[in-house]
Amino acid sequence: MLVVHHLNDSRSQRILWLLEELGAPYEIKHYQRDATTRLAPPELVAVHPLGKSPVITDAGQTIIESGAIIDYIVRKYGAGRLAPAVGTDAYEAYNQWMHYAEGSAMLPLMLFMYLGRLGEAGAPLHPRVESEIANHLGYVEKSLAGRDWLLGGDLTAADIQMSFVGEVTGAFGRYAQYPNIKGWVDRFQARPAYRAALEKGGPYNMGPKA
Repeated sequence: MLVVHHLNDSRSQRILWLLEELGAPYEIKHYQRDATTRLAPPELVAVHPLGKSPVITDAGQTIIESGAIIDYIVRKYGAGRLAPAVGTDAYEAYNQWMHYAEGSAMLPLMLFMYLGRLGEAGAPLHPRVESEIANHLGYVEKSLAGRDWLLGGDLTAADIQMSFVGEVTGAFGRYAQYPNIKGWVDRFQARPAYRAALEKGGPYNMGPKA
């Protein structure tokens, strides 16, 4: 049985969502962040030396990194769903989004969060970080113009991989500047599979707001 080692308020929520979309069997082992540091507990080191989430165990394998986990799950449990056929133009676009999410898009957003903790000490870097955020969110915003999902008319695992970028955009209070991103987030957060994953995963600050 596939086990998701799930940390509250983390990227592992999107792994639960993917599994719910596919109707694949899985179990959840819950972990809680340290209330003061917000870091993962040391128990995750017993699963993988990096002590990070998401991480899954399945069929004797331990797999880390959201993109690698999603790729594994789609190949093993997807039965052709949530990904274009390999070798098509759509697959190349899909693969780009899969790598872009953590390779480029999340970096300036994470830097913004950390700089906020530095106060005035981080001020000199703010203009550069803001420029990069505008560049990347502008790219995602334009890519969603006139379409419901990143590849067009159907949800794919690329939307699931990119979902955290969209949710962090809202957490930082930027939806007014990026209405296409907000509409996309509203659509995926309304999906029954997303809601089911949220119920099973527990507290998640990036989830839909009342």
